[in-house]
Amino acid sequence: MTDANTHPPTREIVHVHVTHPDRDDLFRIAATPSDLIKKNVKTFGVQCTQCQKTLDKPLKCSKCKGVWYCSKECQKKHWPAHKPACHDVERSSGALKFVRTFFANITLMMFLKVAIIYDCGLLDNSRLGFDVPFMARVDIAIEPTDILDFAGLYLNNRPIAEKLKGMVQVNTVSAWDPNTHPPLTPTRLRLWQDARAQSTAAGYGKDPVGLIEFLNYTENSTTVAVHIASSIIAVARKREPFLCSSALTGNQSQKPMDSATCTEYINLHIRADEQNQLLLRTVMTEQDKEVIRAAGRNEDSLPVSLLNYKMQRELLYANIMNLRR
Repeated sequence: MTDANTHPPTREIVHVHVTHPDRDDLFRIAATPSDLIKKNVKTFGVQCTQCQKTLDKPLKCSKCKGVWYCSKECQKKHWPAHKPACHDVERSSGALKFVRTFFANITLMMFLKVAIIYDCGLLDNSRLGFDVPFMARVDIAIEPTDILDFAGLYLNNRPIAEKLKGMVQVNTVSAWDPNTHPPLTPTRLRLWQDARAQSTAAGYGKDPVGLIEFLNYTENSTTVAVHIASSIIAVARKREPFLCSSALTGNQSQKPMDSATCTEYINLHIRADEQNQLLLRTVMTEQDKEVIRAAGRNEDSLPVSLLNYKMQRELLYANIMNLRR
C-alpha cells in the first residue's frame, strides 16, 4: 500500500564524461600551429558588400555585425537591401572572426573540403568547379567546451555559469542545388568567376573551384571562394575509413569516410583544443545558450533543427538525447 501523501523518489542523473588518454597527443600531431593560422588569416580577403572592393580593414554593420563595407557611403547605399535581415547580435566580433580563423586552418579545411566533395557530388560531375560553380552551405554555432555543460543546458537540470566557455562547431554541411535553390546572386557568381580565373592563372586549372557560404544561427552569412587541390580529391576518392577508439573500453572500430564523419572529426578536433591553439574559443552568449535549451525543449526552429541533426549524427550526444526521452 502506498501513502497518498508520499512521492516517488526523485531520479538523480549523473553525467560522466571520459576522455581518451591519447587525445591530447593526437591533437598535437594533427593541429595547425597558431602562428601559421595567424599568418593565413592575413591572406583572407573581405569584400565590401555594396561595391565588392577588397578591404584591408572592413567596417562592419554595428547592429548585426554580419556585413562589411569600405565606407559609410556604401553602407547607406546598401541599407534598403540589408535592412530586412539586420538584427541585433550579442557577440561584438560577429561571425567574421571565426570564419576567417576556420578558413585559415589547414587541418580543418582539408576535412571540410572532403565533406564538400561528397555533398556537392564533385566525384560524379566533372563539370563542377570548372564550367559551372558549386556552393556548400556550412552552418556553424557556438557550444560549451565542456560536454557536461552542454548536457546541463540541454536537459536544464543544473546551474550554468554566466560566463561559459564556448567553441565553434559545425552543425551541418549541405550542397546548393541549382535545380531546387535560387540561382547564385550576381555578386556570388562574379566571386566564383574571379576565383576560377585566378586559380587557372596560378597553374591550378585542373583543380575545381567553388564557393562556401558560412552561416550562423543569426542568419548572417559569409561567402568565400575555395580551391580544392587534386590531392584532396584523391583522398576523397580513396575513401579510407576513420579508425576510432573507445575512451571507456579501448575497443577500436571503423567509421566510413563520408561527409558526416569528416564533420564529426572537425568538431572533435576543435573540442580537443583545450589551450585554444586553433583560436576558435570564445565566451558563450545568452543566444548561444538558448539555442541548446530550445533543442532540449524540442522547439520547432531552424537553429534547433540544425543542432538536432548534429546530435543525431555524432556519437558524443547519444546518451544526452536518450535521457530526454
